[in-house]
Amino acid sequence: MIQNLNDLFGHKLAATDGEIGHLKDAYFDDESWAVRYLIAETGSWLSGFQVLLSPHSFSHFEHDAKTLHVNLTRNKIEHSPKIESHRPVSRQYEEEYYGYYGWPAYWDGGAIWGQGAYPIILPNSTQEMEAHLQVHHKHDDPHLRSIKAVTNYDIEATDGAIGHVTGFHVDDHPWIIRDLLVTAGLWFMGKDVLIPTASVDRIDHEESRVHVNLSMADIRQTAENAIVQPHALAASEA
Repeated sequence: MIQNLNDLFGHKLAATDGEIGHLKDAYFDDESWAVRYLIAETGSWLSGFQVLLSPHSFSHFEHDAKTLHVNLTRNKIEHSPKIESHRPVSRQYEEEYYGYYGWPAYWDGGAIWGQGAYPIILPNSTQEMEAHLQVHHKHDDPHLRSIKAVTNYDIEATDGAIGHVTGFHVDDHPWIIRDLLVTAGLWFMGKDVLIPTASVDRIDHEESRVHVNLSMADIRQTAENAIVQPHALAASEA
């Protein structure tokens, strides 16, 4: 199911034995566009620490109740490796985190989710997984970025600035971001279009800017809430 990840912020998060808190942000990989973690706001419980939930733990959405259920107990989450709020997530921390839960590491393999096409639990023991992770990929850059931080980044087309990021459309089965929801500004304020992540050239975090392989005309000529295509491609398919 495709949905705007930003619209899920504020939804409840429930463990198998009670509520955890609510969803306040998410980390995505700015190379593969995979959502690696949801970040829980837990109130006074685990105050001062980031509570990260990997898609490996997700069970199902209860849309009417605006709740995401995870296959973890509160006790398991409480005793998971801690990382202080506002600290970046390092690969070293991820190794400890994945080793604790006994999940296959997404960076250990060529696919987006590592050894599998989608987050699943493999039969490796926790000890075997932790030992493997400590040997490999210790100094890798995880390329994790906050959804909230990148929201409102400017969009830079091949021939100029045009609009800003307002949302992230995610496929919540493999947890991959498919499109950026963009509000095109300037002379057509309020027009929302979808830019496929495949059209993103790079993200400049220092300048808070997303560079896309699309022209301003490509974006201008796209209908409201439609997916932007390069004009030459759209014309050839007409």
